Amino acid sequence: MPTTKTFSYHSIDAAGKKAKGTIEAPNEAAATSLLRGRGEVPLGLTEAGQGLQMELKIPGFGGKVKLKDLAVFSRQFATMTASGMSLLRSLAILEEQCSSPPLKKALGEVQADVSGGHGLSQSMAKHDRVFPRLMVAMVRAGETGGMIDQALEQIADSLEKDTALRGKIKSALTYPAIVLAFTFIMIAGVLIFIVPIFEGMFKNLGGELPAITQFLVDASHNMGWIGPLFIGTGVTTSIVYKRQMRASENFRLKVDQLKIKMPVFGPLMRKLAMSRFSRNLGLLLNVGVPVMQALTVVGETTGNEVINAAMKDVQAAVRDGQTMSSSLRHHKIFPVMVTQMIEVGEESGQISQMLDKVADFYDREVDDAAESLTASIEPIMVLVMGGVVGGLVVCLYLPMFTIYQNIQSS
Repeated sequence: MPTTKTFSYHSIDAAGKKAKGTIEAPNEAAATSLLRGRGEVPLGLTEAGQGLQMELKIPGFGGKVKLKDLAVFSRQFATMTASGMSLLRSLAILEEQCSSPPLKKALGEVQADVSGGHGLSQSMAKHDRVFPRLMVAMVRAGETGGMIDQALEQIADSLEKDTALRGKIKSALTYPAIVLAFTFIMIAGVLIFIVPIFEGMFKNLGGELPAITQFLVDASHNMGWIGPLFIGTGVTTSIVYKRQMRASENFRLKVDQLKIKMPVFGPLMRKLAMSRFSRNLGLLLNVGVPVMQALTVVGETTGNEVINAAMKDVQAAVRDGQTMSSSLRHHKIFPVMVTQMIEVGEESGQISQMLDKVADFYDREVDDAAESLTASIEPIMVLVMGGVVGGLVVCLYLPMFTIYQNIQSS
């Protein structure tokens, strides 16, 4: 028999009454099915013992809506609308239980606009810093086709997959980031605390220090301004980079071109871009968004300026009567497999299904590439760490051998 687990839940019934409690089930899917079988819409489900999860927040860096919050919002919104609950009632409940301040504020304003007679997509479009253009476009298509719950379900699926992919990329980069940070801290600690001790020993023993050791001693003396200069340069570079990324399309294009050409991370970035492109375009076409509008939205939501530039060329080609696949062949970022699958979809009238298959393929490719990257980076970082430690040890003990040789020769 499967092992049962205890889940804490928050739910709402068809009348809009909220409830909370515990339920026993083998897994989350089974617990959700049990709640729905009782006529309740689950708003939150947490396994007992897993609820104490803390997240580090830095003042001044918490104003952005996380992709995970949008995915949860879309899933809950879709469940409520599918159960027959009105938009206004759904928005009111979602606003009440939302834990993200910017999303909560946006939902309150969207609710006010919808109650005033505006459309849901029109109201969401006013908050472009909260709701992505992809979400707004799909909600608009869902409103037009009378299938807003289905559109929200597909949005939730897309956001959940994107969240999972980003999580794997972050996991692959976490280890080298931690090792590099520890290496810098260790170097600073050696220069501040260890080198002065050895410097005193060298002065007592006499003799001239080797050039590399003298460099360490000079760096230790100047740590009072080198450290702040290093930190200030890093912060300034980060601020300038972010401003340029927001302000200059040409700068973003050059950065993204550089990303996909990098020797280690480039293939991973390219596969991630292909996954997002295929997933987003397939979703938009599947819910009935016009091709020209879908290409515009995809270019702006893929997160890669190279693809955005390609979409502008594809739009012009499609406007002139050419096929999408023939235009994509002129852009090297799109592999042959992608253009061939799109061509088959155009000929068979199933382009959205083909794009979904391409997206699934690249999702798996990103998974494999992230695992391979993690496996290959770990030994490299160990070698780097060993090289730094070994270099510091040699630099500090090299004068000992020189002084010992001088004593023997005298």
